Amino acid sequence: MELRHLRYFIAVAEEQSFTKAAKRLYIEQGPLSKQIQKLEKDLNVRLFNRKNIPIQLTAAGQAFLEESRAILEQLEQAVRKAQRIHQGELGYLTVGFTSSIANSIFPDILRTFRQQYPEIEPILQEEQSSLLIQKLCDSQIDLIFLYLYHELSEADDLETISIASEQLVAVLPKNHPLAAQSQISLTDLKDEEFVMPLHQVGADLYEQIYHLCQQAGFVPKIAQTAVYMVTILGLVAGETGISLLPSNVQNIQREGVVYRPIQEQTKIAQLTAVWRRDNSSTILQRFIDIIQEM
Repeated sequence: MELRHLRYFIAVAEEQSFTKAAKRLYIEQGPLSKQIQKLEKDLNVRLFNRKNIPIQLTAAGQAFLEESRAILEQLEQAVRKAQRIHQGELGYLTVGFTSSIANSIFPDILRTFRQQYPEIEPILQEEQSSLLIQKLCDSQIDLIFLYLYHELSEADDLETISIASEQLVAVLPKNHPLAAQSQISLTDLKDEEFVMPLHQVGADLYEQIYHLCQQAGFVPKIAQTAVYMVTILGLVAGETGISLLPSNVQNIQREGVVYRPIQEQTKIAQLTAVWRRDNSSTILQRFIDIIQEM
């Protein structure tokens, strides 16, 4: 049995005539009759009562008509869905990001994408940078957002877009003596204890802060490390120490914490979107287009 047999059968059932059905299908009546007879033989069921004029469906034929219509409708839906996915109008996109990205332009990109493509579902994964890169290379994620402090070693297989460059800001307890200053030099922090991002999670940021402090003539005294930005802010508010973080952290309003710009140039981090060069997904390209428009 082929799909065309179902279409032939439905046409005869709806027209209640082999002649009219043949005209509708643009085929000869004789071949159409033979195809219906073959269908009945394959099913071992009589579908039509040919003694009546117009011809009538048998009880078995009526049941087969309902199921045949459902099958063809499901097929049409499958075709439409496949076409929409191919055209990038339907489906899902797996996007990875680090915790610090959530305070940047990332939410605006997501909101714009959802508004333009409401039937595409972004599947979001928050991970540390090294794990995101590994998942991207293993085709477990379509695109990642992260702060790049150096070239990716996997750059030959990856494409990147730099979205924004960020400076560091000093994060201080609100009652800290330096909070009275409008801006702070790195050298002002040489005697302070630092709350740093956990090296295993934010190695690039950790190393860059360490490097900047060394350039200013001191090694940071590390009182505590933490995984998430909000945790670092909480520890600073509790006067565990001070911190240096990307400027987007100022989007987080935390009681007991103040932010101050750094006098020195500290543009250290490029907010970057990264994807595999061999990923030809139309949905991915639509997402990249939105990133480029932001």
